[in-house]
Amino acid sequence: MSLDAVAALGEPVRRAVYEYVGASPEPVSRNDVAGAVGIGRTLAAFHLDKLVDAGLLEVAYGPRTGGPGAGRPPKLYRRSRAEYAVSIPPRDYRLLADVLATAVEDLGAEPAVYAAAREQGAKLAGGPLLERLRALGYEPVTDPDAVVRLHNCPFHALAEAYPPLVCGLNLALLEGLVGDEGHVARLDPGPEGCCVTITSKNNSA
Repeated sequence: MSLDAVAALGEPVRRAVYEYVGASPEPVSRNDVAGAVGIGRTLAAFHLDKLVDAGLLEVAYGPRTGGPGAGRPPKLYRRSRAEYAVSIPPRDYRLLADVLATAVEDLGAEPAVYAAAREQGAKLAGGPLLERLRALGYEPVTDPDAVVRLHNCPFHALAEAYPPLVCGLNLALLEGLVGDEGHVARLDPGPEGCCVTITSKNNSA
């Protein structure tokens, strides 16, 4: 399935469609996609359905509009929560991560892990903050209140399996990354995306 998903992104227009949907914080319609990518609605629907078939997108439905007898609710698309990784020959880093996470929790070694994560984050510091976050896969978006929300969690699968450990590790990593540059990283879990948000120290009171 991973190879099928990667192959689905080999077509340039389809990849542009996927990137647009993936970057959107809300589900989008085929009309949204057509306008953003510069293609017709029929072609947009074709690529969207191909991405759904490959497991890269999910279908949602918007609220029904109009009174009795109104048409079907609009079909919307969002990025799939599934994760895909391709390694040739096969590698299983997730298995090793599970072993290490279990050992950390069994030994009560969280403080040492958080300290190491904070140190690693500091090594990754340097340059514009949003660029660094994008390079690490967080997909940052700044909201109207100047809060940087992270649309993607690079450690999603492990965070679901070991929430306190991995979310704490993630927070420590980002604390090291922002350092003393005028920003504060804090836990602020929501229904989607990363459990950490970043705010300016001037807005953190």
